[in-house]
Amino acid sequence: MPLAAEYVDRFEASRRRLEAIAYRMLGSAAEAEDAVQETYLRWQASDVGRIEVPEAWLTKVLTNLCLNQLTSARARRETYVGQWLPEPLLAGDPMLGPADTAEQRESLSYAVLVLLERLSPNERAVYVLREAFDYPHREIAGILDLTEASSQQILHRAKQHVADGKQRTAVDAAAARRVVEEFLAAATSGQTEPLVRLLTADAVSIGDGGGKVPARAKAFEGAAAVARFVWGLFRPGTAKEKLIGGRPEIYPWTANGGPAAIAVIGDRVVGVMCLEVTEAGITAVLNQVNPDKLERATARWNATDHGKALFTAL
Repeated sequence: MPLAAEYVDRFEASRRRLEAIAYRMLGSAAEAEDAVQETYLRWQASDVGRIEVPEAWLTKVLTNLCLNQLTSARARRETYVGQWLPEPLLAGDPMLGPADTAEQRESLSYAVLVLLERLSPNERAVYVLREAFDYPHREIAGILDLTEASSQQILHRAKQHVADGKQRTAVDAAAARRVVEEFLAAATSGQTEPLVRLLTADAVSIGDGGGKVPARAKAFEGAAAVARFVWGLFRPGTAKEKLIGGRPEIYPWTANGGPAAIAVIGDRVVGVMCLEVTEAGITAVLNQVNPDKLERATARWNATDHGKALFTAL
């Protein structure tokens, strides 16, 4: 039996929040959409008129679906080809959710989404609900069937796992563009020294091709190794053109609230390079080139007035 319009509207009023929670929980926009749709189906099948606090009910259902998904995802990632990185979201994507506080901005950053993979499903749920959406521990305890004390302990443990000693630098869109422009100027200078000066000594570079686009199975570690790798990416070569289907145009942009270089061929995003910036310099270069994880970025890109490319690579 179809839901009455008022109950459909009530769900739709929560959809964006639910998608933002699910994305942070799962690191995948496609899986987040699936989880939200399944939440709607359960809402539709319930006696919604008897649900006293719809927002709490929907959040609990969604969170438990995400917990189940995370448990199965761990097994799938053991057989994933190469390194696994989250699906990046470009500036303005509503699935990014709130970014008003330092905690909210931190929770959606690409580097932190990578670190969240270290957490257990329960730790990730508590971290996301508390840090990104400011749920009180009393409500988190009800959602996860915990005590308030347990929720507080889990958050403390989660924050310890996520903390890696790096004080990330918050940047606005203009500052992010300058960071990317400087990075790309160094990458195309024909020398590795300018890149080394921008990178921290312990910088890393990780690429996710998902077995569909060539990407190194192990991370590059150290400023010199990362600089050589990045320099090689932008060094002219027809072999790379054949691998990715053409010569990409490169744009300075933001993804997950941080500096990013977007590689585009025609109307297709073929790569998102996210830069993790600290006061000491760029500490991580995270490259998403798996086409399955760039479909939403492509749709967002094509709906955005992005101006002219900074340059054409290769």
